[in-house]
Amino acid sequence: MHTPEPHIVIQRFTEAHLEGVAALYNEPAVCRQVLQMPFQSVEAWRNKLVTDNERRLQLVAVHGGEVIGQLGLEQLLRVRRSHVGAFGMGVATAWQGKGVGSKLLTAALDVADNWMNLRRVELTVYADNEAAHNLYRKFGFEVEGRMRDYALRDGVFVDTLSMARLRQSA
Repeated sequence: MHTPEPHIVIQRFTEAHLEGVAALYNEPAVCRQVLQMPFQSVEAWRNKLVTDNERRLQLVAVHGGEVIGQLGLEQLLRVRRSHVGAFGMGVATAWQGKGVGSKLLTAALDVADNWMNLRRVELTVYADNEAAHNLYRKFGFEVEGRMRDYALRDGVFVDTLSMARLRQSA
């Protein structure tokens, strides 16, 4: 028997999504895989995400009115690095492995390639997050290096990997 795929919608982030994004990143399992601090307020997220800057793309994945994922892509400001974007994302624990990250990345990379003209998109990811590594590799990202003791997580310094995707010229 075939289970129908859940209806997941990718939307531009708006202030209406603030509480959902705060709840997403306040999930302990999500928070430990990103560089956010736990127990952040809705107001803290408002300060981070509410902007009218065309160099920043903020997307959310929504199912049944609930925010189940978020991705932020930012084009770098330095003139000689303006061909580069960096992103971070989070997916609700209950929705991991169900295509939410793929839908967010598909939408973000379409904008990066076809609207922002980004040649390089980069990210950092914890070295032990195999599910994320596999997702990023599926979209053409490659490991460029390991950064040792990059961040404190659960009271221990942990490594991250630097990954990037280069868009090939037509």
